[in-house]
Amino acid sequence: MREITDITTFTSEKPTVITIGTFDGVHLGHQKIIKRVVETAHKNGLLATVFTFFPHPRMIIQHDQQLKLIHTLAEKKQFLQSLGVDLLIVQPFDEAFANLSAEAFVSELLVKHLRAKKVIIGYDHHFGKNRTANIDNMRLFGEQYGFSVEEIPVQEVDEVSVSSTKIRQALNEGRVEIAEHYLGVPYSFTGKVVHGLKLGRTIGFPTANLQVEASYKLIPKDGVYVVYSLIGGRKVYGMMSIGKNPTIQGKGASIEVYFFDFNQDLYGQDLTIYFVKYLREERKFSSVSLLKKQIQDDETAARKAIAL
Repeated sequence: MREITDITTFTSEKPTVITIGTFDGVHLGHQKIIKRVVETAHKNGLLATVFTFFPHPRMIIQHDQQLKLIHTLAEKKQFLQSLGVDLLIVQPFDEAFANLSAEAFVSELLVKHLRAKKVIIGYDHHFGKNRTANIDNMRLFGEQYGFSVEEIPVQEVDEVSVSSTKIRQALNEGRVEIAEHYLGVPYSFTGKVVHGLKLGRTIGFPTANLQVEASYKLIPKDGVYVVYSLIGGRKVYGMMSIGKNPTIQGKGASIEVYFFDFNQDLYGQDLTIYFVKYLREERKFSSVSLLKKQIQDDETAARKAIAL
């Protein structure tokens, strides 16, 4: 997959089949569109192209700096590549781009630089300054500039329409199984194992402390989760605590994972953690012994959930 960040200096060597969008999370609805793009392009000897944006438009247009994203840019790129995308345009979303008219976007970027032969977009797609243009406008532009337009209807899971907003809401409520249902894969994040206070090992539960680099990455609701990671090619299950460790520390946010039947040194490694199930909310215990008893109960529940 080729990646372009400055489309003004690029002209595609082959005509393209394009879809356009933020694609945060690349959920089942997004996947349906992108798979259709790849299928159509490859059947006709064209380039399967995704035109996406970074940062998220809401961060610029609405100045929403608190918005957390389902995928980091690196995660999104990896997922799109796995779907067979040939060409990825990562458009820097700034005030100038936000003010680009719908016709300029189509004529200059889609037609001139990307040589669009077909545009495949969702039923609710809007584009151009203030999102004033919709799929009907895109069809008119297609007639004018010589490309066809295909509409992908709403994607539903269990009769519920899938959206990035609903996935974010589920994660903020700890409903990681619902998020997985909409994403088609377990929700995950990647963090570096850093040195902590090493208090977990004093009560028999040595933990790896994780630091997530991307500040905009959505971390699910505080609490205790069943998780797994792929370490040395092996799936290793465990429990993860997200929160402030109120019983022992009570200061600052922390992310700690305790892996079952595992004792390797992980310091300095990057680990991708996959969420399986929410166990319980974070609680403060009156003694370390009560905390230890709860963690033992958590481990029993977690092992039962994954049948270990």
